[in-house]
Amino acid sequence: MYSPPYNRVEDRRELVDFMRRNSFALLVTATGGVPLASHLPVIIADGAAGIVIHSHMAKNNPQWQEFYEGENADEVLLVFAGPHAYVSPRWYEEKERVPTWNYAAVHAYGKVTVTTDRAVKHAAQRELVAQLDPQWLPKFEALRAEYVEGMLNGIVTFDIAVTRLETRWKLSQNRGRREQQLIAAALDKSDDPSVRALAELTRKHLVPE
Repeated sequence: MYSPPYNRVEDRRELVDFMRRNSFALLVTATGGVPLASHLPVIIADGAAGIVIHSHMAKNNPQWQEFYEGENADEVLLVFAGPHAYVSPRWYEEKERVPTWNYAAVHAYGKVTVTTDRAVKHAAQRELVAQLDPQWLPKFEALRAEYVEGMLNGIVTFDIAVTRLETRWKLSQNRGRREQQLIAAALDKSDDPSVRALAELTRKHLVPE
């Protein structure tokens, strides 16, 4: 991902929080030169050993068959897309401007490990429910064993140990603090909460005066 130095974010805590808040990610592989992509819910674990991303996909999805494990295995890519919006030249003080699109994104690269352990697969699904739908968790735990077994047999569970992160917070940092403030004020007028979230992110990353 092309990202000038002024658009990069290095704060690990902020990046992990961003990935957790935008946890419906795009998994991309290109084994043998053939690109495949799947949209997947993920869980982010951040510990002393590094960032590990937990996910699963349908066993009928051919992409998991492209996973190769081991030190020399190809990296996979997970794309986390955050708030984004069109930026109009009307919002700048300097009138000689062109339209652009501001956004925040993280690209996480890593190595895949597939698990076949039934207990681990079940625990991963339980954690996903606990995070996304805690009110339904008691119902999940009360599901018939035969039904659960069928569901677990239909998925492939895997972890991605993150090897590197690429980031781009494109928030008009190259235009200066005053124009960033004007853009944030214009974005705040939107009825779309994700656009207003971009305004908040812009204010958080104003360039120094």
